Amino acid sequence: MLAFVYSRFEMVHDALYVLAMMKDLKFHASILTYNSLLYNLRHTDIMWDVYNEIKVTGTTQSKQTNSIVIDGLCRQSKLQDAVLFLRETEGKGLGPSVVSLNTIMSRYCKLGFVDVAKSFFCMMLKYGLLPDAYSYNILIHGLCIAGSMEEALEFTNDMEKHGVEPDIVTYNILTKGFRLLGLMNGAWKAIQTMLNKGLNPDLVTYMILICGHCQNGNVKEGLKLREEMLSRGFQLSVISYSVLLSSLCKSGQVDEALVLLHEMEADGLQPDHVTYSVLIHGLCKQGEVQRALQFYKEMCSKRIPPNLISNIVLYNIMIDGYVRHGNVEEAVQLYKLIAGKGITPTIVTINSLIYGFCKRRNLAEARRLMDTIRLHGLEPTAVTYTTLMNAYCEHGNMHFMIKLLREMDAKGVGPTHVTYTVFIKGLCKQRKLQEAVQLLEDMRDKGLNPDQVTYNTIIQCYCKAQNIKRAFKLLNEMLLNNLEPTPVTYNILIRGLCVYGNLKDADKLLISLHEQNINLTKIAYTTIIKAHCLKGDVHSAFMFFHLMVEKGFEISVRDCSAVINRLCKRCLITEAQHFFCMMLSYGISPDQEICEVLLDAYHQCGDVISIYEMLAWMIKSGLLPQNS
Repeated sequence: MLAFVYSRFEMVHDALYVLAMMKDLKFHASILTYNSLLYNLRHTDIMWDVYNEIKVTGTTQSKQTNSIVIDGLCRQSKLQDAVLFLRETEGKGLGPSVVSLNTIMSRYCKLGFVDVAKSFFCMMLKYGLLPDAYSYNILIHGLCIAGSMEEALEFTNDMEKHGVEPDIVTYNILTKGFRLLGLMNGAWKAIQTMLNKGLNPDLVTYMILICGHCQNGNVKEGLKLREEMLSRGFQLSVISYSVLLSSLCKSGQVDEALVLLHEMEADGLQPDHVTYSVLIHGLCKQGEVQRALQFYKEMCSKRIPPNLISNIVLYNIMIDGYVRHGNVEEAVQLYKLIAGKGITPTIVTINSLIYGFCKRRNLAEARRLMDTIRLHGLEPTAVTYTTLMNAYCEHGNMHFMIKLLREMDAKGVGPTHVTYTVFIKGLCKQRKLQEAVQLLEDMRDKGLNPDQVTYNTIIQCYCKAQNIKRAFKLLNEMLLNNLEPTPVTYNILIRGLCVYGNLKDADKLLISLHEQNINLTKIAYTTIIKAHCLKGDVHSAFMFFHLMVEKGFEISVRDCSAVINRLCKRCLITEAQHFFCMMLSYGISPDQEICEVLLDAYHQCGDVISIYEMLAWMIKSGLLPQNS
């Protein structure tokens, strides 16, 4: 009894001592005592000493004994041993229990072997054992993680057919499965079924839904769910708030994130290291590095210091924030600060600074910084070399680019597809198209896949070389390689056709893309509109303008100004006037520049009536003519 009590209170060594004393006194411990000890020692090899003791003393084992041993082996990642043990005990007349099979099924599912787990489920049925809700939930969870949602739903239906009611855990698993696939409609259907069964969402349900909406960029719905949780008396966790804060920061709503932080603190929750990291990152992305630094200091003052790795990561985020917004001097000061604190920089730190100096066109300082990398016990990466190569490319210095490429090769640093793209850009700048295409082939030979930027670079160069046919051949090559062209790809081709090719072909391409609902930017439309204005084809210019509006693009004064300017230069005053009226019908208010351009055009044509009408309209709109 004493050994059992010690074991129940996890005083394992005391329990073992009492067991040894009992053995000396020829007393036998009960199977309950042994099972309790086995349970507390199941994560260690000492478990076997206790199990062997059970066999030596001839104590009758129970199914719980075997279940504990199997659980211990699974926890020690000895899954094969667990299966062998199950078979051995099966041969001795001790059939498996639901608990033992659940344990093995759970382990196989965690390792991704759902089909193997299903075979143990079948074994359960073979032995006449009735699977419980936990048995079904294990398999449903495994299938959901594997993305097999249809089969997971079939198992849920099978539960009900066999009289096992799906519980809140089942529906949470299904909801999470749909969420992982980004199928929030499916998640909501699972929730609706759960509600129809009279089950109410719990904290886990809300957490899954909030994560799902935030993952899909729909933070608004996530915040609505937070309000619903609070109204139902649930308390959000720090993790839930961190997810919402991260989603707000990613969508550029940093001020809203700071408001949510204050509300979180008002609810009695203290932000942790992850919460602060999210906000620091969000502020740095917006260029508010000083505020990010204040949060970092606040975090440290609250005794929430990050570990050494997280510490340098946060400093790297802030240094990169300064660099991306052109504050290289501030970035250098922060770099010196961390050096003064004895924090070792990482290669990411140095790469950010090199990028900053390259943006400033201070290549000498960037190169000097690269030469100091080894002083910190670091090695340059492909990013280091590629950043410098890109800077030399902008300067048209192919000599230093080749030198850096050779240095990479000598040091065993493998170039990435970005490295090749930068080199291709350098060759294209020098109109070395054949060499650029050869490098594209070399990329593939080395197992590196060119991306859209790589192709766009060469396509643009072919367009400038007035080889439109070859440019379109590369577009077809992209499609054959399952590489979806970007809006930039089509902008380049449309511009190439407008400037160097046939404007009718540009029309056909844009109309075809428009009808296929292919994602385009406004630039594609404005390029072709300007081209038609220059050619004097006002009808086509108006048609594409209407298409642009139909597509839902926001039309700016600048877009209209470009069209009116071109029409006036070609003395197409009536058409320019018509476009001016169309502009007003779309609710776009003309600026001073457009009015002045039209006034000049009316003056040149001697259209006095139009001059007075325009002057009257300008005065009415609060625009004062420069030359009365």
